[in-house]
Amino acid sequence: MGTDRKGLDNDQLKNLYQQLLYPRLIEEKMLILLRQGKISKWFSGIGQEAIAVGATLAMQEDEWILPLHRNLGVFTARNMPLSKLFMQWQGMQQGYSKGRERSFHFGTKEHHICGMISHLGPQLAVADGAALAYKLKKEPKAALAFSGEGGTSEGDFHEALNVAAVWDLPVIFLVENNGYALSTPTHEQYRCIAIADKAKGYGMEGITIDGNDLLTVYDTLKGVREYCIRNQKPYLVECITFRMRGHEEASGVKYVPAALFELWKQKDPVLLYEQFLLKEQVLDENEIQTIREGLKHRIEEELAQTDKGSMLVISTADELDAVYAQPVTSGLPVQADGLPATEKRFVEAIKEGLSQALERDETLVIMGQDIAEYGGAFKVTEGLAEHFGKERIRNTPICESAIVGAALGLSLEGRKAVVEMQFADFVSVGFNQIVNNLAKIHYRWEQQANVVIRMPTGGGVGAGPFHSQSNEAWFVHTPGLKVVYPSTPADAKGLLIAAINDPNPVLFFEHKGLYRSISGPVPDELYETAIGEARIVSTGNDLSVVTYGMGVIWAEEYAAAHPEIAFDILDLRTLLPLDYEAIKASVKRTGKVLVLHEDTLTGGMGAEISAWIGEHCFQYLDAPVLRCASLDTPVPFNKELEQNFLAEKRLDDCVKELMDY
Repeated sequence: MGTDRKGLDNDQLKNLYQQLLYPRLIEEKMLILLRQGKISKWFSGIGQEAIAVGATLAMQEDEWILPLHRNLGVFTARNMPLSKLFMQWQGMQQGYSKGRERSFHFGTKEHHICGMISHLGPQLAVADGAALAYKLKKEPKAALAFSGEGGTSEGDFHEALNVAAVWDLPVIFLVENNGYALSTPTHEQYRCIAIADKAKGYGMEGITIDGNDLLTVYDTLKGVREYCIRNQKPYLVECITFRMRGHEEASGVKYVPAALFELWKQKDPVLLYEQFLLKEQVLDENEIQTIREGLKHRIEEELAQTDKGSMLVISTADELDAVYAQPVTSGLPVQADGLPATEKRFVEAIKEGLSQALERDETLVIMGQDIAEYGGAFKVTEGLAEHFGKERIRNTPICESAIVGAALGLSLEGRKAVVEMQFADFVSVGFNQIVNNLAKIHYRWEQQANVVIRMPTGGGVGAGPFHSQSNEAWFVHTPGLKVVYPSTPADAKGLLIAAINDPNPVLFFEHKGLYRSISGPVPDELYETAIGEARIVSTGNDLSVVTYGMGVIWAEEYAAAHPEIAFDILDLRTLLPLDYEAIKASVKRTGKVLVLHEDTLTGGMGAEISAWIGEHCFQYLDAPVLRCASLDTPVPFNKELEQNFLAEKRLDDCVKELMDY
């Protein structure tokens, strides 16, 4: 460290020293407590504090930062009380995640920190979304996302940087390059000379700096932040540093040559900054010692407060209630009956719902591949870009993971997002963001994820194995998501509006075969169809068909062709949460139940529904519950093979088996 004070006066330099020293002393205390068994795990950032502290202080307090598990300095620089942080690390209910998350896997809207998930890379795209929100609101702000050098090998790194560059987002990607990921050295991670060199490939600026020089980090990040806001561009900053402890304490450091520790000990950020302050006569040795003792006393006082915290009081009801954010009443009609209506096709109902939602809520953004001028693969969004502008109807690169992550980032700033998957099949490359980031974030730290993912789904159109899958069951297994699947134009619009208004992530399945094949009366004004409530299609006392989506159409057509059977047809409409009371009522009416769905048999919705009926409705049954589903094969391309694959092929046999029982 030289003698460049970066224009800072003595008081500012002293404050930086306290901010740098505080997390170091906390860490040293945590290592003692770890050995005493008072905390269970610790990811040490000793040797890297200058990056977290310098970068955080360079940002404004109301700008989102997305740190990782070695960034204690982010949390302390945002003035989060150590007592509550310690309760978090101990898994206490008074911690930020109420005992539901570990160490730094949490966030806090109050302090504008978005907690990481273990998969690391997805957080970068969330920063894109926060930066997009700033851009849309024309606020002079930037978002900051941390990554390690190992994380730059992930596809999410590529996707997030590409989206930020293409959309000209004011976001800073900060890479802490400590040389080792967990234990794998950089020469086994990448072949470029510097990670900052990767920036050029995305059309953005990048720089490599000394991550152990506090003033360099602070001054560089201040300048980068101003650049991002002024030019509305992203920036990549690589900070060279070294981790003086293991990836976490149990992993040790045997994989690192001993000579490196001796070398980097001389580059310790606290030591370097103290030497600078002494040289500049900002502080003397006695003042440094006084500051150290004062911070140690503060740490002991903060830790003493944790004794007032109670241990866990386990409540199953509280845990279940924490999975979802509670919806706020929208004030819209909650049923379609009685409203002035016009005959519309399924696809037109969805488009009208999107258009009216955009009119009603200016915070809503729609994102997806080819959805702007082209109107989407199925023309659902045709004309919306012309009416609402391309800022709100956003074409995306082909990067499903980053776009779902960006949608979550918009939620951090209170905005809503609808993401269109071109085909439901393609959601697999955004799976992690959905099941680990979107689904769990409210349970983890009570952050809403107001995101709807539209899923054109289903077969019957000769599109083959990668454009015809029914994959709704993948998501029903994930707490925190809601899964809806309409079968009528009226429900398509009403459920879509309800999904957009819901503060939780919703997977909205739209069967491609229904887009232009069915029509029905659709109310002209905005309304909601309640999520979680099934629809009774018809009542009868011979046989119940519990179904959804295209299965409803199959059931109705079969019932019309067999008037001698009194069918009780239940359209689930929502698959998560299920309307169990409606299912039970149908079982009671007939005593014979067929669960029908287009998805493959094994592990599909039919298995869950059948099991529930067996557990809760056994006394009402006059026959075993049967499942009618598609073959346990990929969806074939040949139309004759596809018809043989689909559940409709076996519907007649299943009905006859039940009726003859």
